[in-house]
Amino acid sequence: METSSGFPTSYSEFCFLITQRCGTALTPDYCQDRIAALQDQSIPSTVEFLKAYGEPHCRQVIGWYERASREAVS
Repeated sequence: METSSGFPTSYSEFCFLITQRCGTALTPDYCQDRIAALQDQSIPSTVEFLKAYGEPHCRQVIGWYERASREAVS
């Protein structure tokens, strides 16, 4: 599954990218770590992410991590 924009635009693309392309399991702990990092603008990679993709996309990604975390424990 490839995205035309180079970054995920849907939850299914996001899950595919993280689990298949990156080989990372979307465990609750991993998701919570990523949420915390994306909400912390003192982290240089978060600042770079916001500059590259913008605040709306960052909020969307946080939402996808929240959903993945909920689904992992269901």
